[in-house]
Amino acid sequence: MFDLNYWPLIGIPVVVLGFALRFNPLIVVTVAGLATGWAVNLDILTLLQTFGEKFMNSRQLASFILILPVIALLERYGLQQHAKNWIAQIQSATSTRILALYFIVRECSAALGLLSLGGQAQTVRPLLAPMALGAATNKHGELPKPIKDMISAHAAAVDNIAMFFGEDIFIAFGAVLLMDAFLKENGIAGIEPLHIGLWAIPTAIAALIIHLFRLSRLEAKIALAVAHYKQQEV
Repeated sequence: MFDLNYWPLIGIPVVVLGFALRFNPLIVVTVAGLATGWAVNLDILTLLQTFGEKFMNSRQLASFILILPVIALLERYGLQQHAKNWIAQIQSATSTRILALYFIVRECSAALGLLSLGGQAQTVRPLLAPMALGAATNKHGELPKPIKDMISAHAAAVDNIAMFFGEDIFIAFGAVLLMDAFLKENGIAGIEPLHIGLWAIPTAIAALIIHLFRLSRLEAKIALAVAHYKQQEV
């Protein structure tokens, strides 16, 4: 029997606990990395060197981390509140219309390879969710926290689902190239990345139709939840 050492897995509960307590994700991930390095007996210099190498080897990660302080500064000076107030001034704006429009734009941009055009940290949290909440508040008044959480969850889901199904159309996407390599390694010839991208289009269209249908029911769901909470208050 092998004597397994589970200490290197300490980063997993650190991440779960940190996210559950809603700490800053960047701090949580950093602490998890430090804890894992400590568990495998890495000295501090080697650990910092590893962090630096991974940082420099990933341009996308580097740009994302550089964007985070900018987003934090904008939020500090009321970006979310300004987005919410601006949407509240547009009488025709609804949560459904805002999220549906974002879904279409996000899926189309992901299909073109513009994956960083949106995202949870840089778009959903500071802009999309406050705009959807502002539209709902403008229509129903001040919302209870469970309803706010439901609308925010829909905003997060819109970004995830649109990108997940849209990015497979982009033939230079890593998953498409991985599927192409897997097929060729297993003797399946005649399949090119372009073919995989073309076959992803019907799936993306189906995801668009299904999710727009789900969003079309969101306004009624919000109204029903608001009426339910008002009855409880009475």
